[in-house]
Amino acid sequence: IRDRVSTQSTWDSERRQSRLPTRMSSRSQYDRYISIFSPEGRLYQIEYAFKAIKGPALTSIGIRGEKCAVVVTQRKVPDKLLKPETVTHVFPISKSIGCVITGRIADGKAFLYKARQEASDFWYQNGYDIPPSFLAKRLADIAQLTTQYVGSRPMGIALIIIGMELNDDGTQVPRVYKVDPAGSYLGWFATATGQKETEAINYMEKKHKGGKMDNLSQDDTIMLAISTLQSVLSADFKAPELEIGLVSEDQRLFHTLSEAEIDRYLNTMAEKD
Repeated sequence: IRDRVSTQSTWDSERRQSRLPTRMSSRSQYDRYISIFSPEGRLYQIEYAFKAIKGPALTSIGIRGEKCAVVVTQRKVPDKLLKPETVTHVFPISKSIGCVITGRIADGKAFLYKARQEASDFWYQNGYDIPPSFLAKRLADIAQLTTQYVGSRPMGIALIIIGMELNDDGTQVPRVYKVDPAGSYLGWFATATGQKETEAINYMEKKHKGGKMDNLSQDDTIMLAISTLQSVLSADFKAPELEIGLVSEDQRLFHTLSEAEIDRYLNTMAEKD
């Protein structure tokens, strides 16, 4: 009888302990659904989405000069049978706004469609192009909604958006915004996403000391973006290995630079060195 009572009490004790959450419990208890916080206040699915951005091993740069805004990223062609011009991460959203997508490109193209829809709807309802700041806010709202519902997942991408925006005094000023999977968006003088994000931002912070980026010309802005990539990746790029998107006060329509134009900047940088 004594053995039977002892066994029963052991079973009861084990059953009670199995119901109590412990700090040593597996992370998988909290990363199955996007809407569940861990005991430390973390959303693991969001953290996984940020890791997915670095998966393709690309780094993208966005810089705002005095009268222009530039995005630069790597172009990696994964197969020799692919046409290089079809491999791109730089896209127009509207005639005057463009972006660079870093991360899972399939997610990025789906999100790009939503961005274009937002820009088109705004133009139809208001009769003028959507401001970059408002577009960034709308896209951040859409991204943030995916963190609230069990049946959704965050996009594994980050967007750097560039465009010219009408200031309060009637002048056109360049804007650079970054939207991330958590639904956060901020305006930047210079920013980066991807594998070497931290190193690139640290490099550009040193270049911005004393507000130097406020007075950058268009050529200097483009060359700073290229030199940032070359520095953090320890590589000398050729023109086909880069993609550059640009908007400026003189050319407000978003456009990408040709290989000949990129090659001209690379030669200028080589001569300075």
